[in-house]
Parts: sequence; structure tokens; C-alpha cells
Amino acid sequence: MPFPRPSDKTLRTLRLASGLVMLLFVMMHFTNHALTLVSLGAAERARYWIGSLWWNPVGTTLFYGALAVHLSLVLRSIYLRRTLRMPIHEALQIVLGLLIPLLIVQHVVGVRFSRLLYGADIDYQTVIYKLWVISPLGGLRQSVALVVIWTHACLGVFFWLRYRNWYRFASPYLLVVAILLPVLALLGFATTGRALEAIAIDAGLVGRNPQIEEQSVPREDRGIDQEAMNANLERIERTAIGVFGGMLLSVLLLRALRAWRQRSTDIEISYEGGAMVRAPRGLSLLEASRLGAVPHYAVCGGKGRCSTCRVRILSSKFPLPPPGDIEQATLRRIHADPDVRLGCQLHPEHDLKIALVLAPQEEVELPVGSGSVRPGREAEIAILFCDIRNFTMLTETRLPYDVVFLLNRYFAIVGQAVEQADGRLDKFIGDGAMALFGLDGNSENACRNALKAAANIIRNIDRLNEELSREFTLTIRVAIGIHAGPSIVGVMGYGAAKNLTAIGDTVNVASRLESVAKEYDSAIVVSEPAIVQARAERGDLQSRKIAIRGRVSEMRVYLVTEEESGRFA
Repeated sequence: MPFPRPSDKTLRTLRLASGLVMLLFVMMHFTNHALTLVSLGAAERARYWIGSLWWNPVGTTLFYGALAVHLSLVLRSIYLRRTLRMPIHEALQIVLGLLIPLLIVQHVVGVRFSRLLYGADIDYQTVIYKLWVISPLGGLRQSVALVVIWTHACLGVFFWLRYRNWYRFASPYLLVVAILLPVLALLGFATTGRALEAIAIDAGLVGRNPQIEEQSVPREDRGIDQEAMNANLERIERTAIGVFGGMLLSVLLLRALRAWRQRSTDIEISYEGGAMVRAPRGLSLLEASRLGAVPHYAVCGGKGRCSTCRVRILSSKFPLPPPGDIEQATLRRIHADPDVRLGCQLHPEHDLKIALVLAPQEEVELPVGSGSVRPGREAEIAILFCDIRNFTMLTETRLPYDVVFLLNRYFAIVGQAVEQADGRLDKFIGDGAMALFGLDGNSENACRNALKAAANIIRNIDRLNEELSREFTLTIRVAIGIHAGPSIVGVMGYGAAKNLTAIGDTVNVASRLESVAKEYDSAIVVSEPAIVQARAERGDLQSRKIAIRGRVSEMRVYLVTEEESGRFA
């Protein structure tokens, strides 16, 4: 019976778990360095306890196992990438990760293997003196290694956590830790190094034995043939570098061999806008877009953790590979239509035509100085669109200043209702308004608050009508559409017109529902996903299945009259 192949989700979990194990080790190691600011004695006592935790059979197996798993999975991911074109932040994380073994191998071999092979327990005093006084270039390399390791780890944590609802609240505190820990570690190294150098100068020991005081020489270090030990450690270091370089070179050679074998198996990927890319069979759609320089969102870096790379399949000559477990979970979460797939997870084997659901504007089309398009983050929110019915007819016989007065009264009602329901007023477009709910990450409250805001708008519009009926002899009626789902939320725009807004399919559907409210002469039209998430009573509400432009399947919506809207207040 063949050994079952681990799923992509399992491998991703292994990579994350191994990274967290090494992150814990690094944090404890850096904290130990920082304790040298207190005293060498404090650092040595902490080193003993940290060493007892990690350098026992269980801890050693856990650490080196995590290191082997993480490195193997990183090399595997490099091999699986069909193109090395990627955003700069992804490339930076990979390059920093590959630099780490080269930067720390000398330190690891000198400290760990001298203990494993020779029983030499090198203390902080010896290591810092050697790196600060005897070999300052080595000290500089270790300082660079510390920054590289920490930057790589922080990038990994950021990409892992940035879509968690609580991350934006925790991020300031995490940033403090991310900055302080390496700075304190480096300050501890520098402060102790300078102190030891001053002591050595006073004692006339600079350039001689790195052991400053006799009692600091570990007992087990005495009697060791230092020359033979150094020669063996240098051989181990060269071997480790050779093995790592050979592994990396093998991955690159295998990539080149695969590209050579697949050179005649290109497929054609056509885009709705007219672009066409010829790519090797087996590339993901995201990789094909990058290969052909077609702008394609992938906020999570192509790991299936978001849906910004999703595409709509317009046509395909042959059936497409079925979604894997990661893709299925994401598509299920966003309630995707059957013809929607994730660009980073779909690896087509035949020609096909697609449309990017979230198509970024090409950089060349942007005004000079506007910078790159930044997609922001994906969030589950509720969208409310509100519009005045027959506004053009209402204003045909009104003076311009009267129209401005009416609009300002209407805008005030909408704005206050949105703010009182913990929403954010996004923009006014003519006589229409768009509001966002759930930016705090609570989608259930978002839908409930959106319904509450809609009810308050209708109630206050009725009061405004009573007030205006005596002076303006008119009746204002509004149409409101509400929908909930994943949207891209971020600061978008140009110059002074930049503001926090939302884009995506959820916004488009909410706008369409506002038009549906006018068609069915309803005060509010709310989608089934939104009313379900709000846990609102809907037993006696009239419902319809309607077609939404751009969607294959119909959507069930609920029609709420002005009288029925009071239940949501």
C-alpha cells in the first residue's frame, strides 16, 4: 500500500508549526542576549535554563526537526514555483530565508558542535569577547544574521496573521516587540563587548587568550587540543555549507530540467480584457499572469489564504482539475459561484479563457506620481446603499439652493443613522450614499447594524417628510440595498481624494440590490446571506430569487416595506 501523500493543508500546517518552533527559539535566544544589559551573570543563568529546555533529547529533536522540515518545505516551494517572478515582499522573504544558513553556520558549528563533539561549554563572556575583540568581522556577520533572521521571522508572522480580525488591534503591540527585541539584543552585545574590551586592555590581554579571567574558563574546556578542534570545526562548517548549497543547486537544476522537458507543452490563457499569455502546462493562473506581466491581485502571496486572486472561468476546452482542500475551503467561505476559482490554486492543463474578478488597474494607466495600486486587505463586511427615488423629478421644479438644502438634510439623516449603528459612511454619489459595517471584524453585528441603520433612515425620512410637507409639498422616499460578504478594504484614491473604501463583488451586489428595491417598490432589499448573519426574523417577509448581473446563480433576497422596517430598529 503506497504511503499517502500529505495534503497541501497539512504541508502548510507543518511549515507554519516548524516556523513557530524556530521563532520561539529565536525569541528566547534574543531575550537571553538582551539580559547582558543587566549583567553577564544574569545572561549566564538564563542561558542555563534556556539550554536545559532546548538542549535535551526532546528539545534538540524538536528544534532540529523543525529546522529540517522548514528548510525542506521552503526548497519544495521554490521547486514548485513555475516562475520566479513575484512581488518584492515575497522575494525578500525567500532571499532572507536562504541567507540565514550561510550567515549562522559558523556560529552554530563553533558553539553547538564544540559542545557535542568536545564537551566544550563556551560561555557568553568567551563568545562576546571573541566576536567583539578578536574577530570583529565575525561579530558584524552575526549582527547582520540577527537582523536577517528577525526580519524573515516578522515577515512570516505578518503574512500569517494580517487577515485575522484581531490583528489590527494587536499589531501596535507586536510592532513594539518586533522593534525592541532585536535592538535590545544588539545593545546587550555591543555594551558587553565594549566592557570586556576595556577590561582586556587594562589587563593587557587584547589579542591573547579570549578567557579574561581564569575562573571563567569552563572546566571541561581545559586540555582540549584547540588547533585540532578548530580544524575539525572548519571541516564541519565547509561540509554544512556544501550540503546546503548542493540542495539549493539541485532544486534549481530540477527546475531547469522540468522547464526543458515542458518547453513544447505550453497552453494558451486568454483574459477577458484581450491579453493572452502562453505558459507551460501546470503553472497556476497567478504564476501565468506574472509570467505574462498581467496585473493580478494576490494579497496573501498566492497561498490560498485570501480570495483576491479569484478568476471567473469563461471557457475551457477540457474539464479543469478539481479544487484542492485549501481552495475548496476558501471558495466555500466566500460563497463563490461554480465558475469561480482561485488563480493561485488552479493549475490548468489545457487552453482556457478567464476574467479576473478583482482586476487591478495597470500601472501605466495611473496618473504620474500616484504610486502603485494597493489592494488593502480582505474583510467580511456589510454594505448599505441608499438612494432617493425619482430624485430628478423631485428637483426639476426646485431652486438650486432648495435642492442643496434638501440634500443636506437627507445626507445628515443617512450619516447620523450610519454612525449611530457603528457604521462608516463611505461616500455620497449624487443623491446616493454608501456605508460600510463590520470594519471591526464582527460580521454578525455588521449585518444587524446595517439593518438598524436602514430602519432609522426610513423612520427619520418619514419625520423629514412631515416637516417638509408644509413648505415644499413633496415626499421623499428612499431605496436601500444591503448585502454582506468578503470585500477588499483599504485606502484607495488619488492625492487628497484618498479614503478608506471597499471594492469587490459584495459592493457590486449591494448596489444592485438598491436598484432592485426601486424595481419592487420596497424600502429595503436585503440579501439572504446578510439577513441570516444578522439572525433577523424573516418568517413573514416577502422573498424573491433574482438574477444578479455578472453572477451565474440567482440570489434569494428579502423585500422589506417601510412599515416592516421598524422591526430592525
